[in-house]
Parts: sequence; structure tokens; C-alpha cells
Amino acid sequence: MQDKIDKILKTYLCQIEKAESSNEILNLRVKIFGKSGEFTELLKGLKDVDAGLRPQFGKILNDAKVSLENKLNAKEDMFKKFELNLKLNNEKIDITLPGKKPNVGSLHPLMLVKNEVVNIFTALGFTVVDGPEIELDYYNFQALNMPKDHPARDMQDSFYINENIVLRSQTSPMQIRAMETMGVPLRILCPGRVYRSDDDATHSPMFHQIEGLVVDKNITMRDLKGVLDEFAKKLFDSDTKTRLRPSYFPFTEPSVEVDLSCAICKGKGCRLCKGTGWMEILGAGMVNRRVLKNCKIDPDVYSGFAFGMGIERIAMIKYGIPDMRMLFENDKRFLEQFK
Repeated sequence: MQDKIDKILKTYLCQIEKAESSNEILNLRVKIFGKSGEFTELLKGLKDVDAGLRPQFGKILNDAKVSLENKLNAKEDMFKKFELNLKLNNEKIDITLPGKKPNVGSLHPLMLVKNEVVNIFTALGFTVVDGPEIELDYYNFQALNMPKDHPARDMQDSFYINENIVLRSQTSPMQIRAMETMGVPLRILCPGRVYRSDDDATHSPMFHQIEGLVVDKNITMRDLKGVLDEFAKKLFDSDTKTRLRPSYFPFTEPSVEVDLSCAICKGKGCRLCKGTGWMEILGAGMVNRRVLKNCKIDPDVYSGFAFGMGIERIAMIKYGIPDMRMLFENDKRFLEQFK
């Protein structure tokens, strides 16, 4: 057994000395002292040695074990220090290099326009209200004077979940809910996402609207014109003019389309305004008497005006964006222009 111990000790001390990495040391440790290692087997065989000789061989085995462990630990420490120094040298920071500027996000152009419009109207005394995007048929159509046979209720134009639930096609339902819960007088602004079955360069199945509503005593079309004049001048510049053209909406009577003098050519005619000098930007009108009655408001005592505009439409005009789909593509090259 003495010869076997000496042979193992000599062999492994030599292999430890020749090891060239911490991995080799780990493998040798397992080979010597692992569950089935050679030195482990010697320790197991100690029980078969004569009882009188057992203490002597036990001491020899222990000394050999200590010698091997010390050699393994010393070699392992050496490799650890070497590998650490190598890592530090390879990963050191050159403090003379310029720092890396972190990428900073910015607001989406739609959010920029929305915030600007909201700020203009809140300065005029409007309160911002919110409501559900999945809406009851009653609030989205019926209460707004759009009966069952109205074209806007066609399955091809609106997204129906079932017969009585629809993805709202405008933010007008929030106006009905506000009149029911807040009462009059009322001056509110309703921004939000809306959904219609349409998709091309100037339309999207999902887009954003901002609608406004004022209900009080003695409200006239002149009040509507004055508010929209102030809005146009704040949104573009003080020289911007507004023009009202007769139109039709079921929830307003009379109804108008509102044009603004072109922000680019100042009314002279250009590609943006198609040579007319005017840009169609929103629809508006006096609140229909039937809508007021649906909200239990006496139309002989109160009157009001409402208006609505697409945020995408304003963003396209304000920033000269030719295709609405660019606003939804999340192209960084496009979005970084608005930082």
C-alpha cells in the first residue's frame, strides 16, 4: 500500500505542476478526491489493513492528502490571479475616450399635437373628459340622432362587437355621457382613439379625434366662430383666418365645415392646399335640439355648439406629412425628426 500511495502522490504532483489552466486543476481535483477518485479509493481500502498497521498507514495517507491539496490550492490561486489580471487588462476603461450619449426618447407627433390642442382649449375654460372606447350603440349612435337606418351604422363602416356594442366611431359619446352626468352649463373637450373601417394614405381604421362641446344659455353660432378663430390663431399664427361652409351632421343643426387659411402659402395657393388657399380641418355646428332632448336638457332654454377634428389631419398639415400611415409605422428615422 505504501508503494501505491507513493506512486499516486508522485504522479499527481507532477500533473498538477504541469497544469496550464484552472479547468485542468478542477479536473485533477475530481480525479484525485472525487467520489470515485484514486485517493478516495485508497481511503476506502484503509478498513482492510491490519488493525495494528492502520494508524501508520492512516497518517501516511493523511500527509499525502494534505500535500496534494496544498499543491492543488496553490496552483488554483495562481491561475485565478492570472485570469483576473488578464480580465482587468482586457476590460479596463480608457477614461480619455469621450462618453457615450444615451438615447433620449421624445413625444410622438400625435401626442405633441394633442397636447397643443388641449392646452389651447383648456386656456379657454374647457375641461378634458374621458370615456370608453368600446361603446354602447345608444351612446355612439342613437343619442346622437343617428337611428338604426342611418348610413354611418352600416356594418362596413363601423366595427361592431355585437348588435348593441361597437368600437366608438367618434368621441361624441363622451359628450352625451357628460351632459347626462355633469349637467349644464357645460364646456368640455373629448380627446381619444376612434375606429372606422377605412384604410388608405389619408385614413386609418384607428385614429385620434378631439371634440369639443359647449352648452349654456344664449349660445350662438357667433360663439362657435369666435372660439374656432382663437384656436386657429393659437395653433398656427395670428394671421390665420377661418371660413365656415354649410354642411350636414345628424347631431348638429345647422352644421358647418371649417376651413383655415393655408399655413404654408398664407392663402395664395400651394400644393398643400391644392391651390385653393384653404385647408379643411374640422366639422362643427349648433347642437341638434333632439340631442339636447335625449340628454334631458330643455332646448328652449339651453343651446350649444360642438366641433370635432382629427389629430392626424392636423399633424399632417402642421408637419407636412404626406401619408397618414407614416404616423403608425414606428420608423425611428421619421420619429427622431420631432425631438
